[in-house]
Amino acid sequence: MRKSLSTKFIFGNILVLLLIFGNKINAQNQTSTEKNVIPYDLKWSERTALSILNKYPNAWQLDGNEKPKWDYKMGFVLSGFEKLYQKTNHKKYLNYIKEYVDGMIDSTGNIKKYDINEYNIDCLNPGKLLFNLYDITKDSRYLKIIGQLRNQLESQSRTPSGGFWHKQIYPNQMWIDGLYMAEPFYAQFTVKYEKGKSLDDIAKQFELVQNHLVDQKTGLVYQAWDESKEIAWADKQTGNSPTIWGRGIGWYMVALVETLDYFPKSHPKHKVLVEYLNQIAKNVNQYKSENGLWYQVADKPELYGNYVEPSASGMIIYAFAKGANKGYLASSYKTTAKKSFDNFVKEFVKVDKKGEVNVLNVSSNVGLGGKPFRDGTNSYYLLSKTKENGAIGLGAFLLSAIELDK
Repeated sequence: MRKSLSTKFIFGNILVLLLIFGNKINAQNQTSTEKNVIPYDLKWSERTALSILNKYPNAWQLDGNEKPKWDYKMGFVLSGFEKLYQKTNHKKYLNYIKEYVDGMIDSTGNIKKYDINEYNIDCLNPGKLLFNLYDITKDSRYLKIIGQLRNQLESQSRTPSGGFWHKQIYPNQMWIDGLYMAEPFYAQFTVKYEKGKSLDDIAKQFELVQNHLVDQKTGLVYQAWDESKEIAWADKQTGNSPTIWGRGIGWYMVALVETLDYFPKSHPKHKVLVEYLNQIAKNVNQYKSENGLWYQVADKPELYGNYVEPSASGMIIYAFAKGANKGYLASSYKTTAKKSFDNFVKEFVKVDKKGEVNVLNVSSNVGLGGKPFRDGTNSYYLLSKTKENGAIGLGAFLLSAIELDK
């Protein structure tokens, strides 16, 4: 009898200890889990940036990349991190940029696997990150690479009218995204290091877009223009590619608002660029959906299979907000941007159990020409696959959230 009571007492105590110990473990796990959840009361900009840091510990992993690459998509997203660092002074955002750039530079201070002879205008975009990095660190490697990229522009092939070729493999072709890739970098460089000597040339690139890539009917821009009119996708009368691409409009509008950051108001072409921005803003505002979002094929909302697309929408929202904040556009555009942003969140943003922001249905990367040949038709754009957290969609949402301070 005593043995039975003693055994029950021992087992009872063990059970109590296990329950106490188990509760402590559960409490620790719960606290640990709660710490890992991104707080819902943060602004969308920081929630998005923290989500990116969690999902892609190395910035080169963005967009599903499997190995490091000096890439315009990384430059686009990290430009948002740069703006967020300037706004918050949180070093983790600066460190994310620096780690990416340092990982792309070899022991001799050159960009890994960069070949100037490709004359790929996309390569200039990540170069924008180096200006602030150099100012902060005074690391001469950054200044060296800034100079190398400027030298690329100096010898970049041009169309007969003076527009930069998109790549050496695309002769006589200006692509609308090339304006974003080159001009903000070019403008910052020439103002900072050349006393603005190239500002007229920068303005000329936008003038060529206005004269050749703007559709006379809608006032929207085509993706590309072949001045020679020789490539198979080019219209034989205009040289334009067949489709007015939503993201292409976004690239152009962001190119304008970010180039204007460095364009002195005293320069006669400043007013010209502001007028270009007002023209495209007015026209693209006529083509938004009922919810204030923009389509993959921008000028044909009713086209079978067409859909509202997040990277295009996010870029346009950002350009509207930044243009209004800077005084280039009427304040009504910021009101539009706010409404469109709220509907962007409803349409495209999914927040998971960890509080991480996911942007849905981002169009994959598209292009023209090449092998296999991309014909640039409406169908080609509509049949391109969509994916979750495409880098351009994430970057566009991050930039718009920073600019609107939502």
